[in-house]
Amino acid sequence: MGKSKFFYIAISFLFGMSSMLSQSLDESVLRFDEYLGYVKAFHPIVKQAELVIDESQAKLMKARGGFDPKIDVDYDRKVFKGSEYYDKLNATFKIPTWYGIELKGSFEETDGVFLNPENSLPKDGLYSAGVSFSIGEGLWINQRMASLKQAKLFREQAKADRDILVNTILYEAALVYFNWLQAYNETLIYENFLGNAQIRFRGVKQNVELGEVAAIDSIEARIVVNDRKLNLEKSKVQLMKARFELSNFLWLKDNVPVELRDTVFPDFESELIVNTTLNIDALLMETSNLDNHPKLQSLDYKYKSLDLERRLKANELLPTIDLQYNFLSTTPEIVNSFSTAAYKSGINISVPLFLRKERGELKLAKVKLQDTNFERISTKLTLKNKINAIQIELQSFEIQNQLTGSVIADYEKLLSAEERRFFVGESSLFLVNSRESKLIDAKLKAIELQNKFFSTKALLFNKLAVNPEF
Repeated sequence: MGKSKFFYIAISFLFGMSSMLSQSLDESVLRFDEYLGYVKAFHPIVKQAELVIDESQAKLMKARGGFDPKIDVDYDRKVFKGSEYYDKLNATFKIPTWYGIELKGSFEETDGVFLNPENSLPKDGLYSAGVSFSIGEGLWINQRMASLKQAKLFREQAKADRDILVNTILYEAALVYFNWLQAYNETLIYENFLGNAQIRFRGVKQNVELGEVAAIDSIEARIVVNDRKLNLEKSKVQLMKARFELSNFLWLKDNVPVELRDTVFPDFESELIVNTTLNIDALLMETSNLDNHPKLQSLDYKYKSLDLERRLKANELLPTIDLQYNFLSTTPEIVNSFSTAAYKSGINISVPLFLRKERGELKLAKVKLQDTNFERISTKLTLKNKINAIQIELQSFEIQNQLTGSVIADYEKLLSAEERRFFVGESSLFLVNSRESKLIDAKLKAIELQNKFFSTKALLFNKLAVNPEF
């Protein structure tokens, strides 16, 4: 009986060593930081987030177009029954400027039998140079000015929104990696304990043949083997599903998806890499000042844009008073020919009587401004409370990990002691299997706890909307 027990121990040790060697030689590891680097570099949604910046640049270019110089040419001619009624040409060059001021130069030429006398001009045409501007509505702010300022704010807001989108996809990718790691560790546990159960079954079966133990022990050992096989098969299915889910986040250049091979596995020692990649130590100190948070920055830019809208609507309550003054000359090559002795001027005044439309739009602008302000206050408080709660949860996980490690160590001692008693005939196979089942459950709970621990770290990373560089 003693020789058979010694044989059982030796086989167990050799089996474990051969398993470790095969893993170290044949397996390739996908580290957490490498994985997130691939996601950030090549994932289509990350590229889609960059389009927000391109969109903001396009809108800024469009707004700047409101200040582009313009050339207007108006030509009108009428000939009827052999008579030229009129032939009119008006070419104008305009340069819009910031405060509603527009510089303008033009050339007019007219001819015809039935030309309106007020349109009669010198034979060589008439040149003019002048300015038009508003002294009421549109002087300090107008739609052109507001659009350009809002486009610049939208560009900055787009950068903050981009960071939020990229952070979200990295957070989702991290959770998938942690699930993959959990499934792989669970599979390893079932593989290792299946090997132990098979070795134990062979040893018990041999002892039954020698008449040293009862035949019922071999049945119990076989039940344990089949139960371990069943759990291993289930864990392999979960691992396969986790591997396919992880493949959803792996892409190469030119939008080529990558299917993860069966020979690629997660890193066992992931905690240090996770902490470094997500910069957890720095994130734990980011609760006091949230003003640089991308979400709050986005709301700040939104608030500034709405405030511009409010100022624009308030400005529309003023009367419209447009003035223009143009110097006239038939010899534009002579600068002194433009003088106050020859000019064309005008004024246009428009005043709505009730201003109901303008007052209504101003009120709506103020409501939107207040709504955004309330949203910012609420968002900041919610973020602060959530981050504080996550930090407390992480501290609790540290304690839970220590306690779980202690429980596993104690279960391993109990199992080892029970196996020694079983070897000398002072215990039963039932007690050994019971101790082993408790150890398996404890290790599975430790793996689940590790997944929750990592996921909570990723959640802190997500709530602070960090966009790391890889």
